[in-house]
Amino acid sequence: MVFDFLQPVSRDFLEFKERLSSQALGKNAEFHTESDFPNIDNASIAIICVNEYRGSNIDNVNENFDSFRKTFYSLFPGNWNMSIVDLGNIVAGDTIEDTYFLVKTINEDLQRKKVLPIFIGGSQDLTYAIYRAYDNLDQMVNLVTIDGYFDFAKENAYIYDSFLTRIIVEEPNNLFNFSNIGYQTYYNSQDEIDLIEKLYFEAYRLGEVSNKISIAEPVFRDADLVSVDMRSVQSSYSGNYNNFSPNGFDGKEICALSRYSGISDKVSSFGLFNFEPNERESALVSQCVWYFIEGFSFRSKEYPFGSKEEYLKYIVLIDEDELVFYKSNKTERWWIEIPFLDNVNNKLKRNTLLPCTHDDYLLACEQEVPNRWWKAYRRNLL
Repeated sequence: MVFDFLQPVSRDFLEFKERLSSQALGKNAEFHTESDFPNIDNASIAIICVNEYRGSNIDNVNENFDSFRKTFYSLFPGNWNMSIVDLGNIVAGDTIEDTYFLVKTINEDLQRKKVLPIFIGGSQDLTYAIYRAYDNLDQMVNLVTIDGYFDFAKENAYIYDSFLTRIIVEEPNNLFNFSNIGYQTYYNSQDEIDLIEKLYFEAYRLGEVSNKISIAEPVFRDADLVSVDMRSVQSSYSGNYNNFSPNGFDGKEICALSRYSGISDKVSSFGLFNFEPNERESALVSQCVWYFIEGFSFRSKEYPFGSKEEYLKYIVLIDEDELVFYKSNKTERWWIEIPFLDNVNNKLKRNTLLPCTHDDYLLACEQEVPNRWWKAYRRNLL
């Protein structure tokens, strides 16, 4: 059994947990200990810490993630009705590929049990292993990264700087769409930016998202896997002074993006990477996880698309074409229809709905095709 390779939480943390308030998260979760393993079958969310940093050329240490656990499990839950299990730590394998295989297999097993995994720690190349779990799940994958970098292959790059290239080029290719939230232009070459456009992927600059964070919500609503690089946060908020970043998201923004990830009915894997699990950096990571779970608890079950009687349909004429929008009566969120073209070889087998915003509808009313619709339409033809 793949879970046999997981390291239990430390005795020191278990002693700490006993001193927590009866209402704290730590008293309302199940833990992998030396004598017990949680009942996964009844769980909603599983937390797994990963001690694998070789992808960023950092030597692994025997990190037990106690700082993160003590900080996170000291928080109080919201009005949640779910079961949280902590499966302990993934210890680095003999090779980095061994660790990838373990992450992949654990994720796949949890997906089949309808348990959402949250991976904590390690370098961001672990996103590749999480993505590979979908190989045997017979679905295309929409990947969203919150990252100042695109992580395409660069000359003399470490694995975590180039894992996206590996996802794109390796078979089987299950990637339907990639979206980046918060890239910083000076960290990315013009060739990388041009490649994003050529493949009809989506990328949103840091300033664009910070100026109106709600533009990111439809992107997460369409995501299967969300990967957060904690270096995308300003060091003054993250506490990461070893790899100092003067610009990036602030604390409230990264927590809001985490909540968008959690509230998406479609997101089935979530990970936070590239941070040192010390007391300083664990504070914000813990709050990101809290907000993700908060969002998860408020999922509206609107995916897959429900009965059309629950939506208002809007048709906008642009020249001789129709753009069809739907607005949910329940949440007032918007979708736009991507038509199926039966005379071309395309990825879609039927009309599908793309999450969008009210602003996209207003843009169409001004006779301008929303950029998300156009990219999705063109990407479908690749």
